[in-house]
Amino acid sequence: MLSGYKQKRVIRKETLLLLRFPFSLFLLPVFLFAWSQAPETETWKSLGIFVILHLLVYPSSNGYNSYHDRDSGAIGGLKSPPKPSRELFWVCNAMDLTAVAAGFLFSPLFALQVFVYILASRLYSNRRIRIKKYPVAGFIWVIFFQGGFTYWLVQTGLSGPGSAQSAFLFQPEAKLCATLLLGAMYPLSQIYQHESDKRDGVITISMLCGYRGTFLLSALCFALANIAAWIHFQHWFSVRSFWVMQLFFIPVTSYFVYWFVRVMKDRHNADYDHAMRMNLLASLCLNLCFTAYLLCL
Repeated sequence: MLSGYKQKRVIRKETLLLLRFPFSLFLLPVFLFAWSQAPETETWKSLGIFVILHLLVYPSSNGYNSYHDRDSGAIGGLKSPPKPSRELFWVCNAMDLTAVAAGFLFSPLFALQVFVYILASRLYSNRRIRIKKYPVAGFIWVIFFQGGFTYWLVQTGLSGPGSAQSAFLFQPEAKLCATLLLGAMYPLSQIYQHESDKRDGVITISMLCGYRGTFLLSALCFALANIAAWIHFQHWFSVRSFWVMQLFFIPVTSYFVYWFVRVMKDRHNADYDHAMRMNLLASLCLNLCFTAYLLCL
């Protein structure tokens, strides 16, 4: 009896680890950006959308991806991931169903958007479809759904069902900026996984570009994101907001250049630790920036 109890506890711990709740916070900037740019909102809606995305949808997506990948090497947020069990699959299903059901508290359209995001995430990871094995399609798929689509999803939830069309048409440059910011970070999160992805039959955008090309693609997306941000703030809000964003980008850009130089000197520096520091710094600075928008601008 005791050994069975311990076994169940181990399985539960493994499942929680593979959901990678802390890693979901790396996607928090898109939520805060959309919230900060909403013309008006209610606190309960903002908190509700946060719970649906960051405590249900994103962790479930992490777990479902781990269930199909069965990684033996480091993944985002876990340096030594445990082996997934069937329990993980059913927990992910329960979390996704709960997220869609909770979406109806906002509107049928919002619930549909949550369902579409979940479906897109599963098509990306599922072994039978496996969009992630196609470098360009997988890259565009991820940055669109985690970027611009999520921005639209958040603003639909905040604006209510009566403003669904306007939420889709509202602030197109901001949606593009959110997509491109994901485009700047996503290839860098793959740079240490070339060997493990190759063994799995997956060709990522980082593998396709190579080490130098990964940094150049990231820099290009970052530059284009800044152009989109400039147009957005000039048109919808204040140019001052754009310059505030640039201040928060200084640490991110500095570390990016530092890491790029190190990788060019020694490819072994394209490793898990540097990638996680890059992700953590970028998400922290963007979260602080968009929180400043909410509180001060």
